Amino acid sequence: MADQEEEQDNTGDQNHKPKDPPQVLVLKPPPVLSVIGEESFLSNKYQFLKAWESPLPLHQFLTAHAGSIQAILCSGAAPVTDDLLQLLPSVRLVVTASAGTNHIDLEACHRRGISVTNAGNVFSDDGADAAVGLLIDVLRKITASDRYVRQGLWVSEGDYPLGSKLRGKRVGIVGLGGIGLEIAKRLEALGCNVLYTSRKKKTFLSYPFYSDVCQLAAHSDALIICCALTDQTRHMIDKDVFFSTGEGRCNR
Repeated sequence: MADQEEEQDNTGDQNHKPKDPPQVLVLKPPPVLSVIGEESFLSNKYQFLKAWESPLPLHQFLTAHAGSIQAILCSGAAPVTDDLLQLLPSVRLVVTASAGTNHIDLEACHRRGISVTNAGNVFSDDGADAAVGLLIDVLRKITASDRYVRQGLWVSEGDYPLGSKLRGKRVGIVGLGGIGLEIAKRLEALGCNVLYTSRKKKTFLSYPFYSDVCQLAAHSDALIICCALTDQTRHMIDKDVFFSTGEGRCNR
């Protein structure tokens, strides 16, 4: 009797088919894959569907896998639009390999009950390093003077005009989130005076706060934009902000 039960159990195991892992659509390879390698993303818990490797036109490729794609891994080079989501009724998650989400139709995702997640603060240090490096470049005219020398103008035109030091500059930060805070730390260490505007005042910080970006610009020598690109922030830096920077006045 026990042998018969064991035989039945073995037969059941043989007839059981392992469930296919959920499929993740990747329209184009995110830049992060070229840096850390695709093996970092590999897992037996899911399967990548690489649209760029398929010989099929994109619409046919998506139609063929529409019922099995449950998640999308995207980047700025491959936006997730309402039209795309209409072709993929089984999608329940959109993951972006960046901190920003402006390439994702968030309203369309919300309407369909699709969760959206981003890289969070993973790239905050890198973004802050790049921003401060660019500010130093602009003030010290590093790349501009490099072009001047490479074009042979040092010989014909004389010395390139001197740049400006960073210490003592009033630097306004627009958006004091994860990246903005890291920039502020670096600027403070370099002897700058940090000012900021954000959705709300950070009570744990002593930096001067301005509720209006134009007022911030009027009291700053330079601005660093760290806010997310949304319908509310698009075109926020306009001519009024530009012409008021460092001049102590605002036309708004």
